[in-house]
Amino acid sequence: MEYSDSNLNSLLKSAYWIAGPTASGKTHLAIKLAEQIQAEIVSVDSMQVYQGMDIGTAKPSSDELAAVPHHMIDVVDLNESYDAARFRQEALRAAADVHQRGRKVIFCGGTGLYFQALIHGIGKGPPSDESVRRDLEDLSIEELRCELKESDPHTYEEIDLHNKRRLIRALEVFRLTGRSFASFKSDWKRSSIIDPSRFCVLVRPAEVLRKRIHDRVLIMIQAGWIEETKQLLNKGLRQNSTANQAIGYRQIVEYLEGTWSLDEMIQSIQNKTWQFAKRQRTWFRHQIKNRPVHLEGDRPEYAFKEILSD
Repeated sequence: MEYSDSNLNSLLKSAYWIAGPTASGKTHLAIKLAEQIQAEIVSVDSMQVYQGMDIGTAKPSSDELAAVPHHMIDVVDLNESYDAARFRQEALRAAADVHQRGRKVIFCGGTGLYFQALIHGIGKGPPSDESVRRDLEDLSIEELRCELKESDPHTYEEIDLHNKRRLIRALEVFRLTGRSFASFKSDWKRSSIIDPSRFCVLVRPAEVLRKRIHDRVLIMIQAGWIEETKQLLNKGLRQNSTANQAIGYRQIVEYLEGTWSLDEMIQSIQNKTWQFAKRQRTWFRHQIKNRPVHLEGDRPEYAFKEILSD
């Protein structure tokens, strides 16, 4: 589905954007805001698109989904591949439908690449090559970094070096074309039409965010995250190179294989999630102009006035 510049600009300019690191309170705030302004939520999360990955991705509860319509959650099963280009197309289609029905749109999530896809568009890189990708997936993350640094130093300086999926794609593009991955970035720059005051990034003190992450991992384990992972393994989790890299699920699989003790697994998930949250904080500070919204406690409603002010 294609969109005219004017229609797309209107949609993106009128939307509210709630972003931030994992465990910062995005879902709770977005739902409370949506209830107040009669909005619907478009999830911007690369893992919540997968059916069955519920506990470990902190999907909204059944009560929350019933309270406010959500889009881009549970849209594919583990047998399907999913990328930013497909997300952009489907998320814009969902948002356009909400917009055309006269309701407001809230884009909410923590996946920076998907936010970039919505705002800037998608670069026209070559399609994926199964044999090249298979060879790259056999390499360790350190081997991928070394190859990228040597072959494409410009991309090496810009890319998230902890994201194996992104490293593989960057090297795949270079091997197929001989060109830098960065050279394929979209030249469709729409950041000027996004009002930074509407792109709200949730901020919590580091020690508070780390404790929230620590506590949430324990709650997820108690809620059945290990059993969920066992069920997903039977549905093809291991064969999905994207979903299988999700923080937490990967550590639980290793625990089930005997690599970790239960305590070691939990600590690893907590540490990996905190490291990921720090990278998210850095990314949102530097990649998209935004309005930092400082939160305290578990009731974000006091921030509504700031978020809704133009």
